Amino acid sequence: MRIHARCGLILLVSLCCHALIAQEKSDASTIRTMETKWAEAYKQHNIDILSSLLADDFVITIEDGSVYSKAGYITHSADSSVRVQVAELSDLKVRLHGETAIVTGAYHEKGESNGKPYEYHDRLTDVWMKIGGRWQVIASQYSTPIK
Repeated sequence: MRIHARCGLILLVSLCCHALIAQEKSDASTIRTMETKWAEAYKQHNIDILSSLLADDFVITIEDGSVYSKAGYITHSADSSVRVQVAELSDLKVRLHGETAIVTGAYHEKGESNGKPYEYHDRLTDVWMKIGGRWQVIASQYSTPIK
């Protein structure tokens, strides 16, 4: 009797662990997709998508040290004097901690601002949380590596 109970318990724990690992892989994939969606929405000045991805209390620190709230970042992203031609993510790593995910990676942006060309090669850290059953980014930090 005890052997059957132990085997059943081991099977139940194994199934639960398998389900948790599968959920983590699914969440990590979802977050990678949303990171790409965010970069494309920024490139296209798609404010509706940006707004849906950013939590209400979102905060971002960009390369020059400027800090923006959600409203400030959306206003910055909507600037028609900026034409983003390249917005590429690479080397993304997603670390899940329950309902929170930390994303690190590289970002390359190239375009024109007020008719002048610019180009960034940044490192990024994004913090995502599952809020009301959906993932939203709550904080972001972009910095330019020292060469």
